[in-house]
Amino acid sequence: MASLSKLPRTVWILGVVSLLMDLSSEIYHALLPAFLTITLGLPVAAMGALDGIAEATANIAKLASGRLSDRSMKRKPWILLGYGMAALSKPLFPLAQGVLPVLGARFVDRIGKGIRGAPRDAMLADETPPELRGAAFGLRQAMDTVGAFLAPLAAVALMLVFANDIRTVFWIAIIPAALSFLFAWVMLKEPKRHLAGNDKMAWGGWRTLDKQVRRLIGVGFLLGLARFSESFLILKAMDVGLAATWSPLVLSLFSLAYLVLAYPAGALSDRVDPKSLLLAGIAVLVAADLWLAQSTALWAVLTGVALWGAHMALTQGIFARMIADAAPEHQRATSFGAFFFASGVSALLASLGAGLLWDRGGPADTFTTAAGVAALAGAMAWLLPRR
Repeated sequence: MASLSKLPRTVWILGVVSLLMDLSSEIYHALLPAFLTITLGLPVAAMGALDGIAEATANIAKLASGRLSDRSMKRKPWILLGYGMAALSKPLFPLAQGVLPVLGARFVDRIGKGIRGAPRDAMLADETPPELRGAAFGLRQAMDTVGAFLAPLAAVALMLVFANDIRTVFWIAIIPAALSFLFAWVMLKEPKRHLAGNDKMAWGGWRTLDKQVRRLIGVGFLLGLARFSESFLILKAMDVGLAATWSPLVLSLFSLAYLVLAYPAGALSDRVDPKSLLLAGIAVLVAADLWLAQSTALWAVLTGVALWGAHMALTQGIFARMIADAAPEHQRATSFGAFFFASGVSALLASLGAGLLWDRGGPADTFTTAAGVAALAGAMAWLLPRR
């Protein structure tokens, strides 16, 4: 924990900004599965398509914003644009009357997420010395996950207070999103460390990226195919008897496991080879999927959900610090953007595939297939060179 006091001010600011925005976004995310499948009566495949398209849009936007951030040698304007779009999208949810308006709201929200993602992670890497990068990314992930943990609890409490009036809950959830944007606007400062001449460098395609970055992108893409939306965890819990009113608590458990391990995993990656932690995280995902495929009791499903959260803590921040370590400084945001773009494509395919598998073969087929794909990603990660 000694490294916490050494982390730059920017890391803490980005953590608070992420916490507030995630608190808002995850309230919507927690209630959308029940809203779409029960209130609107849509099939699970439609929910998978909505989640997949929304997440893919976010990650595709990261490719463009990352490159533009490197060319302009600016981070803060892109971060503010992303958080501003996400905040402005929130009123569209309570106003929506059908699936297309909901898709539009998710689209704007995720575009905002995409625009801010790569410049934000590049700013964090710019401001943090290499020996503390794991701790920095771990802390930001942990603070982000505090919001994700509190959001489902807030969603359940607000649903009880307002007699299951989802639209009223959606209106209230606008508040932390607005605070997130205002805090970033006032507190963030542009990093001083940028290389002169970045704006003269042209984007030459994937081949111009560092070889190690391209390898990490390949592993991330394959792992993304095994990692569909957490909405399917909620549906699995509902499938074994959890009431829709309490379904957001599934995300709280997922986030709690993520939160508890995110910073320790990141800090540990500063002292050991990050590759070993990445492999451990993939192994946990395989175990979680196989467990969930066979689970028929609520306690067993919740155990699998906790394992899913643990695997996220062992992979998300680790991927980010490995990209930061491998990418040249003048390509840092571009490298993050390319990684997130590939992850976005795989997120779309994963959620679409999971929805179709669920409708045709049920949860067991969905989770068993995901375990096989995750195992292939682990084999690919095994071939990565050590630090």
